[in-house]
Amino acid sequence: MTELPGIVITGAAGRMGRMLVQAVAESDKARLAGAVVRPGHAWIGQDIGTAMGGSALGVTVTSDLLEPMATARAVIDFTTPELSVEVAAIAAQARAVHVIGTTGFEPAHLEKIAAAARHAVVVRAGNMSLGVNLLTGLTRRVAAALGTDWDIEVVEAHHRHKVDAPSGTALMLGEAAAEGRGRTLGGLQDMERMQRRGARTEGSIGFSAIRGGDVVGEHDVIFASPGERVVLRHLATDRGIFARGALTAALWGQDRAPGEYDMMDVLGLD
Repeated sequence: MTELPGIVITGAAGRMGRMLVQAVAESDKARLAGAVVRPGHAWIGQDIGTAMGGSALGVTVTSDLLEPMATARAVIDFTTPELSVEVAAIAAQARAVHVIGTTGFEPAHLEKIAAAARHAVVVRAGNMSLGVNLLTGLTRRVAAALGTDWDIEVVEAHHRHKVDAPSGTALMLGEAAAEGRGRTLGGLQDMERMQRRGARTEGSIGFSAIRGGDVVGEHDVIFASPGERVVLRHLATDRGIFARGALTAALWGQDRAPGEYDMMDVLGLD
């Protein structure tokens, strides 16, 4: 019997990391090969299952990614831009699939991830859910169908602990809208309304971010013109959808050619 592909989870002690550990541990298509946390974390040396308050899973928590990657086929990474860049280099050396759910990257980070993708499969998405990626495709198509006299606003809401704004998903939706109009987001985005006065620029794409409570994730793309509006919406009520999507991406990437991919590729929506 062929051994199931081993998957390492970085940031395993975090909210998303624990869900990823659970998703892989419960899967009949993959095995948990490692659980990595930051240096000095209290969980180091413990079994990840018992550290999470459940049954032992046979995987010891570590702060060293190199050791578990020696026997792994993939790493799923919802951490920070700086750490994701380090993980990308190690995954490239191991020729392992690197699934990145981290958001908030700067251009310099993305250049290093692109370099790693020359040697291994990298699947990066601002959101791993099927529904959001369908919304992305719809946003691109609607933006292409409507003229620049239709204003575009991306409104997102997340829990109070989320640190980046707008969210990675909101930016992904904004990029899709810009692509639909044959443009890049950088030349159209408007995020500075609180710092200036004046009417909106025609063709611009605005962003609004709401932070509060325990909101998992809500995204609206609003197309507005005089007399009518079209609103595309996705509501996430279970954070587990992101873990399941990330696992799907890790499995999809097995034996693919090195390169950068996203969830649209994974789901065959491009």
